[in-house]
Amino acid sequence: MSQPKKFASQADLEEKKVTFEQLSEHAWAYTAEGDPNTGIIIGDDAVLVADTQATPAMAADVIRRIREVTDKPIKYVVLTHYHAVRVLGASAYGAQQILASQDTYDLIVERGEQDKASEIGRFPRLFSNVETVPPGMTWPTMSFTGKLTLWLGKLEVQLLQLGRGHTKGDTVVWLPQERTLLSGDLVEFDATPYAGDAYFNDWPKTLENVAALKPLALVPGRGPALKGEAQVQAGLSSTAGFIADVRASVQAGVAAGKDLNAVYKETFAKLKPKYGHWVIFDHCMPFDVTRCYDEVTKYPDPRIWTAERDIEMWHALES
Repeated sequence: MSQPKKFASQADLEEKKVTFEQLSEHAWAYTAEGDPNTGIIIGDDAVLVADTQATPAMAADVIRRIREVTDKPIKYVVLTHYHAVRVLGASAYGAQQILASQDTYDLIVERGEQDKASEIGRFPRLFSNVETVPPGMTWPTMSFTGKLTLWLGKLEVQLLQLGRGHTKGDTVVWLPQERTLLSGDLVEFDATPYAGDAYFNDWPKTLENVAALKPLALVPGRGPALKGEAQVQAGLSSTAGFIADVRASVQAGVAAGKDLNAVYKETFAKLKPKYGHWVIFDHCMPFDVTRCYDEVTKYPDPRIWTAERDIEMWHALES
């Protein structure tokens, strides 16, 4: 029997160069050439970290850079969504509160264990020193629905649910005084959106809600920090364009009576010239097309990815 083709991400072994830069008076971006980003808010009396990195060992590098600019306590960790690559480093920060939307909490309950096993299998490099992750799930200590406002001294920090997109629980961190946004994976830049747990129909409208805030700076889920209205708009429009292009291709294939394999091959070929240079394009496309095909046919809500389902899908589409 032939060996299943390995995930494209398993061949991705090159360490990425980290950039830590200030975007506004209180906001910083930790970015790494298309690897998952972390956003940092340094308030008057405390620090907030959004998206923790995948392991405590990797989070230690974020903490080291924070400590180069402030000795204020890291009081809050925000989970913009439930994916393991974003949350499993949380224990390293010693935060008083781990904050997430109630929808994200519910997703951790429903599928956290399966997602953890699935993601570690797909992306070994992104889970450096995975043995430092404590057993079990990373649980929020506080959840909210719609909007939660924090005050870091006189600095107002809003946690907002602007709609479903990358997941049903997506949360952004918004500094209204500085018009700076930490978007999580709702927005990517020069990096392929992973949409295996997405709502394709909702995502473009959610991005319109992000745009309505008129951010002047934005930390995307992956890719370089966006500075100025033009760069922010480019990030929003390119993410929305990718999601719309996948959905249009899948819908056309389904309408023509084609099966998932044919729709995948057709969609990959259509999108490769425009988006193929984006980080993790080859890795994301099977998951993205499979989820979109599900949504267009008979599964309005994303099905749970298990490590076994990942491998079966990858083998079926990439063989």
